[in-house]
Amino acid sequence: MECRPVLRRYHPCVRRESRVIVKLETLAEVNVERAARRPVILITDTANGEQRLVKAKDIASDALRAELTKQLRMGKSGSIEVEGKKLFLNVYAPTAKLVIIGAVHISQALAPLARSLGYDVTVVDPRTAFASPERFPDVPLVAEWPDVALPPLKVDHYTAFVAVTHDPKIDDPALLHAFERDCFYIGALGSRKTHAKRGDRLKAQGATDADIARIHAPIGLNIGAVSPSEIAVSIMAEITAQLRLPKESAA
Repeated sequence: MECRPVLRRYHPCVRRESRVIVKLETLAEVNVERAARRPVILITDTANGEQRLVKAKDIASDALRAELTKQLRMGKSGSIEVEGKKLFLNVYAPTAKLVIIGAVHISQALAPLARSLGYDVTVVDPRTAFASPERFPDVPLVAEWPDVALPPLKVDHYTAFVAVTHDPKIDDPALLHAFERDCFYIGALGSRKTHAKRGDRLKAQGATDADIARIHAPIGLNIGAVSPSEIAVSIMAEITAQLRLPKESAA
């Protein structure tokens, strides 16, 4: 499945004898949202078993929006208490993806690190000398140009997108695709001077100032990283901050 439910062993919706008490129609709705990679939260009143389902589009208008947003951001199910009621929030969040454009040394360190954190990772690079199974064991590789490689990957809002080839012919069309798909994180390798030139090229191809502003460049948190492995750590730290912290803190 594309999404992984976060379900604790003694969740109040599941009896010890494994008899599920969630209504079948509710489960059907959950499965529809999960298949579409849309987050959904099942709220259960632990005192009386009453339940309601909150879909992603309804979170902002829900009375519990602050609590729901926090649990969804953390990607964890958990108990809360509101106005004397104990509620269990069962969070179904899409599995985060990481698409890496460029099968370079940084990518060799970044891919296994991201996989250890639970990301579905794909490396894209049309240069077959770089995108080889020997250099990326057990990592899905697509040795095609971005216009061919990216559409089948179904990049979406739960995708982190990293461009590290330093080749505009590869990075630029990939970044334009990331803008269109509303990725939660977009990063690109290069100095501020390089990024300024990149911005001019992308705007000439239809990108807006708002699109350019979404790119984290120079990529990664400023931790003084030098080696490819250290840069990979800085990139994953920045991606994690973007995913987990409140937006005002992650900016």
